[in-house]
Amino acid sequence: MRSDEELMAAYVAGDSAAFRELFARLAPTLFRVLRRQLATEADATDLLQLTFLHLHRARNDFRPDARLKPWLYTIAYNLKREHFRRAKRRPEAPLELDGRSDPAVGPTGHDRADAAQAVRLALAQLPESQAEVIVLHWLEGLSFPEVAEALGVTVSAVKVRAHRGYAGMRKILGESGGNSEPGSGIGQDQ
Repeated sequence: MRSDEELMAAYVAGDSAAFRELFARLAPTLFRVLRRQLATEADATDLLQLTFLHLHRARNDFRPDARLKPWLYTIAYNLKREHFRRAKRRPEAPLELDGRSDPAVGPTGHDRADAAQAVRLALAQLPESQAEVIVLHWLEGLSFPEVAEALGVTVSAVKVRAHRGYAGMRKILGESGGNSEPGSGIGQDQ
């Protein structure tokens, strides 16, 4: 199985099948990331398509020594930011719990969907810079250096955002006690 970077090199060299394989491999994860942050599925689909269109247009700019996934995420996040700028970030509606119990209640007694919804609600309450880092690192499994490259910031900045974001998540979800950050070992020096 060829790596993402090998597929990209093949695509740049003219292998259109390599592009189809890259799309099949990377689009589902990128769609999930975009969908979490956008109001509609249609917006996420549009930005996903634009991301791969930009990848196609900029294919000759891809450095052979670079990692493809962070480069692709950088394109996607820049497009997402432009999407929000164009929409002029309309004010968000207040969070309505519809009479349900506090979303901070853990999965005990709730099914997995309720726990996932609580995490989505908590992420939505965090500053965008912290939520992006948590989604990319914790939910999508990118390393801190990959997240830093995708967002165009330093690894230290990513660690600070992650630390603050996880602290915010704990506060929002009502957790107390020890360090439950996925990938702990960050933030002790900040």
